Amino acid sequence: QVQLVESGGGLVQAGGSLRLSCAPSGRSFSSYGMGWFRQAPGKEREFVASISRSGGNIYYGDSVKGRFTISRDNAKNTVYLQMNSLKPEDTAIYYCAAALVPLYGSTWYAAGNYGYWGQGTQVTVSS
Repeated sequence: QVQLVESGGGLVQAGGSLRLSCAPSGRSFSSYGMGWFRQAPGKEREFVASISRSGGNIYYGDSVKGRFTISRDNAKNTVYLQMNSLKPEDTAIYYCAAALVPLYGSTWYAAGNYGYWGQGTQVTVSS
């Protein structure tokens, strides 16, 4: 069983920055590909970013490319999402997710391919 705990959300003005963290519990954190998704009210869950077990493969959703950076520190059992140049449309609940099987290419983008999810952290960007 893997428990994921996100932190770092909050209220920020447009143009500001936030860094989200996700700390999975349990063993073998380095064995999981990790992803970040978000869901705004009335909208479907959206892929934000993902990172492979070694950190060698990284993917971003089109709406966050060039502004968000995903990284991981396997020694600290933590995955991060650095969010810069935030926009009001980035307002959502952000979820951390762990992939239990190897993912490739577009399979990273599908929420159904992730086996464990955190409870989410609210990010609100004011205009």
